[in-house]
Amino acid sequence: QVQLVESGGGLVQAGGSLRVSCQASGRAFTNYAMGWFRQAPGKEREFVVAIAWNFSTYYADSVKGRFTISRDNAKNTVYLQMNSLKPEDTAVYYCAAKPRIINYWRSNLYDYWGQGTQVTVSS
Repeated sequence: QVQLVESGGGLVQAGGSLRVSCQASGRAFTNYAMGWFRQAPGKEREFVVAIAWNFSTYYADSVKGRFTISRDNAKNTVYLQMNSLKPEDTAVYYCAAKPRIINYWRSNLYDYWGQGTQVTVSS
């Protein structure tokens, strides 16, 4: 069992930056692929970025060049650094974990989810 807790969301102006974190506890964090998804009001949950156990990263086109995912295995934490934020980035951001990185963009394949953290970007 893996428990995930996100933090660091908030309100930021367009063009600004924000970093959200995901603290994991439970089973061996280092073996898991970690993903960030987001869901805006009235929209489906969408893939944002994922990082494998070997630190390989995979980004959605919409955030490539603006967002950076990283992981600190010593702290059991995954970070999502978001720069050049746009109003369309406004959503609840969820951290998720799965045993393997394959099909990382498919939310239904993730076994564990955090409760989400709200990110709001004002224009």
